[in-house]
Amino acid sequence: MSSQGVPHITTDATGLRVVVIAGRWHETISDGLIAGAQAALDASGAEHSLVRVPGSFELPVAALAALEAGADAVVALGVIIRGGTPHFEYVSSAATDGLTSVSVRTGKPVGFGVLTVDTEQQGLDRAGLPGSAEDKGREAAEAAVSTARVVAELRG
Repeated sequence: MSSQGVPHITTDATGLRVVVIAGRWHETISDGLIAGAQAALDASGAEHSLVRVPGSFELPVAALAALEAGADAVVALGVIIRGGTPHFEYVSSAATDGLTSVSVRTGKPVGFGVLTVDTEQQGLDRAGLPGSAEDKGREAAEAAVSTARVVAELRG
């Protein structure tokens, strides 16, 4: 696991508006990611809301809409599990490239909490559930609010 070296980010996000956008695929894992992100945002003091989209492919367009509507940051959460066809590569690439483009285009952070895993167990291990080794939902939320503060400071 890549949990070694994970930074512990604590940011006062009071006054920030964050939208958590999550795909509906792999509900148990997705719900764990959402819970971790919401816990981190609650701890930071950020105002936040949740929007659900069908899957990871739809995350970029929803993220763009949220940021254009005034959100200071987005936390994008999804689960893509490798199967027997190239579909995994296409969806993973589209979600990653799309979310990167949205962030650069808007100048606002998108916390990347899209799991791209080989097996369901790998997703469960990263979902912040009881027994999970990692909490990628929390990490994505912490990264989003921390980066929002950095960007605000850089812009003066």
